[in-house]
Amino acid sequence: MKLITFNREGTSRIGVIVNEEVVDLHGAYKALLESEGKLRAVQIAEAFIPPDMNGFLQGGAESMALAKKALDYALSHKDDSSYTLVFPLRDVRMEAPIPSPGKIICVGHNYREHILEMKRELPPYPVVFAKFSNTVIGPQDDIPFYPISEQLDYEAEFAFVVGKRARNVSQAEALDYVAGYTIVNDVTYRDLQRRTLQWLQGKTVEGSAPMGPWLVTSDELNNPEGLEVVLTVNGEERQRSNTRNLVFSVQYLVEFLSNLMTLEPGDVVLTGTPGGVGIARDPQVFLKDGDVVKIEIDGVGVLENRVKQVEEVTQ
Repeated sequence: MKLITFNREGTSRIGVIVNEEVVDLHGAYKALLESEGKLRAVQIAEAFIPPDMNGFLQGGAESMALAKKALDYALSHKDDSSYTLVFPLRDVRMEAPIPSPGKIICVGHNYREHILEMKRELPPYPVVFAKFSNTVIGPQDDIPFYPISEQLDYEAEFAFVVGKRARNVSQAEALDYVAGYTIVNDVTYRDLQRRTLQWLQGKTVEGSAPMGPWLVTSDELNNPEGLEVVLTVNGEERQRSNTRNLVFSVQYLVEFLSNLMTLEPGDVVLTGTPGGVGIARDPQVFLKDGDVVKIEIDGVGVLENRVKQVEEVTQ
């Protein structure tokens, strides 16, 4: 399934995209329960397929299975005027699939060619840093460019989303803990990043993590290796690699991170960016107002956002 968070008439819900249409999963499951005569349909739907993505992912495999039943029910009743469960994709606004992750864990220096262009050695352990939920924007949002820097850079990232609580998980079991995959642009203010040895201040500016367009569930994309990753700016290719070039695989990262901390449903892990970032090019090239950044990843989709200059920082 391609799971999304969408907004319609001011209300955010989770849904599934099918052939340019969006199915309201929460509404569909509630309607299914009502058709079965369940007296507590509202409460059951809220428990097993709540309208928010984090709550839904907390339901694990059981909620995923019920979502497929709700999807089938909605599609078979899409012409029934008593239900409004399916909408044209053009009539909704797509938000980030995980609008408010509990944790956003980023892995630096994880593509061999990017490590070389940054003139570093292959790391013996993953380089780990964080972004916060204030950075997350959706696939139809502009990337805000605040007047705090002139070095706004792009980073195409293949990301995985945790599907169930993970602690001390082995690589052999790792993919069982992945709900699915999405795309994130790890937008970075380079001069702020390099003011100190810690990268955090260049990574956590508002709106610096465009995410989307959806979450492809792991039953649909069951192998995270061998996926082509391409980033263009205004149609010009800047980054290209393949997830087979990751130094540390998804399975390794689940094991490594879950030995450091408990991973929770809805946590998002960015697996690193390929070579070709703006700061490493000769001459250096950074994003500017009006630039369109497009990231394509095999099996996942396309994330495209426009850069928009912000005249002043909102207090």
